[in-house]
Amino acid sequence: MRDADKTLSASSSVERYSFTQKDELISLYDESFHLIDCSPRHSKTYFVDSLVDATLWHVYPELLAPKAKAAVEFVFANGVPRSIEIADATTADRRTLLIFRTARGIGVIEAERHSARRQTSSQSDNDRALLLHQATHDVLTGLANRRQFSDQLRDTLPVPLGAKLALMQIDLDDFKPINDTLGHGAGDAVLKMAAERIRSVLGERELAYRLAGDEFAVIQWKVDQPREAERLADALVNAFKEPFTVEGINVFVGASVGVAVAPGDGNEIEQLMKAADIALYAAKKDGRGRARTFSRSMLIVLEQREMLRRSLRTALQDGQFFVEYQPLVRPPFSIVGFEALLRWRHPLVGLIPPSVFIPMAESDGLMSEIGQWVLEQACRTAATWPAHFTVAVNLSSAEFLREGLTDRVAQTLDAVGLRADRLELEITESVLLERTTNNLDTLNTLNVLGVQISLDDFGTYYSSLSYLKNFPFDTIKIDKYFIKDLESDEKSQTIVRFIIALAHGLGMRVTAEGVETRGQITWLQMEGCDQLQGYFLGVPMPAGAIDEFLRQSSMAFL
Repeated sequence: MRDADKTLSASSSVERYSFTQKDELISLYDESFHLIDCSPRHSKTYFVDSLVDATLWHVYPELLAPKAKAAVEFVFANGVPRSIEIADATTADRRTLLIFRTARGIGVIEAERHSARRQTSSQSDNDRALLLHQATHDVLTGLANRRQFSDQLRDTLPVPLGAKLALMQIDLDDFKPINDTLGHGAGDAVLKMAAERIRSVLGERELAYRLAGDEFAVIQWKVDQPREAERLADALVNAFKEPFTVEGINVFVGASVGVAVAPGDGNEIEQLMKAADIALYAAKKDGRGRARTFSRSMLIVLEQREMLRRSLRTALQDGQFFVEYQPLVRPPFSIVGFEALLRWRHPLVGLIPPSVFIPMAESDGLMSEIGQWVLEQACRTAATWPAHFTVAVNLSSAEFLREGLTDRVAQTLDAVGLRADRLELEITESVLLERTTNNLDTLNTLNVLGVQISLDDFGTYYSSLSYLKNFPFDTIKIDKYFIKDLESDEKSQTIVRFIIALAHGLGMRVTAEGVETRGQITWLQMEGCDQLQGYFLGVPMPAGAIDEFLRQSSMAFL
């Protein structure tokens, strides 16, 4: 056997597999079909020790025949075991070879030899190979499973001096909406196709695994690191650029990849996996659908994030949150209300963007308490405004899906003495992907109370028209992405014009976010947009500044 193969993992011997017996003919080969280990009987039978560079083709030259070779390649590519019968050219003795996929290549179990006149059944060998395959491979995709992944890392790490191993953690982007909207059957179909796309870009000494759900991994043995790993990671990302077709429907699922290289990023399992996880988090934070290689700076960012996460747990009690209000304007320049915007001033770091701390609060189960505080603050402030002004409050998915929302809203309105029709609750489309029946009940109950419901950031998530048909929205908010180049981009104009017409046709109002120029105001007014919001019309301000803003607003808009 070659020293390089021994270095990769001579410990991945037949003794580690449950099928191993000293009196059986068993051999293991790497992805180049070089022999990396075998049972004692196999070594004695085929004089393996006398071969300097033994390969599958040296041991079983009969497998070079076109049909047999094609069967071997099928097992290697798809992971499904095959039984192949071969015959000795001189003695006519026949042998049955059970070919199966392993972590590093393929394995062969040879059944007892038998003459052409007396063939014995090899069903037990077939059963054994099938059981091995089921124990080490994912049933749905055929990829190696988490068990084999863990065994592989355990056998390989720590890597010896001069060797390098790259670990790639892969998460599918936007996979959950497929299960939620098209069903689990469609989700399973996408996972199978995703596995095929991952396989399609793998080369020699590169193995893929399905860990769980939409989580995959690849282990790569290459010396030129991190260059080879980054090349493969980019190829994995690009493999997901084209849509998947499920039951005639095109769905887009991207891939985010985190890369870590041993020994530099860690030479033990937990170290290397943590580094790959941190790199994957960086890829998702940077916008998903991309690959990132671990660096120490990522670790610093993560540590800072954890510091913020700990601080967030006491921010509400310590009075670090406050609310600002941004005007809502009816064209051309008539104030109709304000949107309440949550802010966090950290005592050491300063202002923390909502895009940073709100996902933290949601994942840590803090958003319900924080959201209730915002609702109460906004309603108390709105109670001091002119009676026709409304206040808009954003609801996170954690708040919306928590039981008792309608009761909390009703109790808050009663406690502060605010009419229900002066409160507008804003939700995003992503909220509606969970518990659809309960969502409809919640929205209908809020509607009965008289509370207005707004669909925020329309057009940037999934934009299923069924939402507009089935849910009782009062307002659709057009995301600022479509407004920023409205004066010059015809596509944006077409989309905004369509949304306005669609909403009005369904009896809903339309609010445009991100208005920053007088030209945008003119265009939106001409198209019949009902309400505008943006820095040109008024920046977010503390509650104490609203009276002065209202006094000067007529002059400010001239």
